[in-house]
Amino acid sequence: MKRRMNNIFRKDGRSFILAMDHSAMMPSPDIKEPGRVISEAVEGGADGFLTTYGIIRKYQKDFGNRGIILRADGGISAIRKPMAPMDLLYSAEDAVRIGADAMLCMGYPGSQTNEHTLKYLAELVEDADRFNLPVGAEMLPYGFEKPEGIDTRSVELMSFASRQGADFGADFIKTEFVGGEAFREVTENCYVPILVLGGSKAKSLEEIFKGIKDALSAGCNGIIMGRNIVRQKNLPAVCSAISAIVHEDISVEKALEIAGLPS
Repeated sequence: MKRRMNNIFRKDGRSFILAMDHSAMMPSPDIKEPGRVISEAVEGGADGFLTTYGIIRKYQKDFGNRGIILRADGGISAIRKPMAPMDLLYSAEDAVRIGADAMLCMGYPGSQTNEHTLKYLAELVEDADRFNLPVGAEMLPYGFEKPEGIDTRSVELMSFASRQGADFGADFIKTEFVGGEAFREVTENCYVPILVLGGSKAKSLEEIFKGIKDALSAGCNGIIMGRNIVRQKNLPAVCSAISAIVHEDISVEKALEIAGLPS
């Protein structure tokens, strides 16, 4: 398992993963050319990719020696209203067969699908252990539900959810960065690496770079981001800037220069 984790995380313990798994669930015009996106992200220094079974099978040569994380759950479609709950779709054997280095699935503590998602997270961890395959858990309190009177993205709930994912056996956690420096409560309570997600809201490069810097300062180990990166016009340069933030701790101003924008 250590060798496979080394394909995801560099020696500094940090990682920049480009997420390309959205197209299995929703329209994703920014990745209609997956091979180009992968090649340009590799050129720019992305450490790995979170993506789908079909993309992994089709674009093996474009990934080169970068880490590959298979999205293990899904089975939903954004064109169904309301969307049904996600389910576990792929086994550890499936992931090994197509050359993935790790798998990742959701965990929604507190949600209407609480028991469902946490049960299949545990099942995936047990299955993956037999193949020495790392598992990531995308831990989001209440999922995308918004129960009245509950701040579903509070630092306290994020801390609980991230730790719960680790206690279920996840080797790394993907979750939302909230609370600024207060997020250190989350990272200090979780004994496995935490990678932060980017979200769907369109952001400027300056916002993206600052968010990554703040997350790293709070003890996070890097990022798993997709839409806010792949929609950028100069993808190799943007990926180079993000890689330098994650692994070299460069400033936001320097990152903007690398990306070809004035600071």
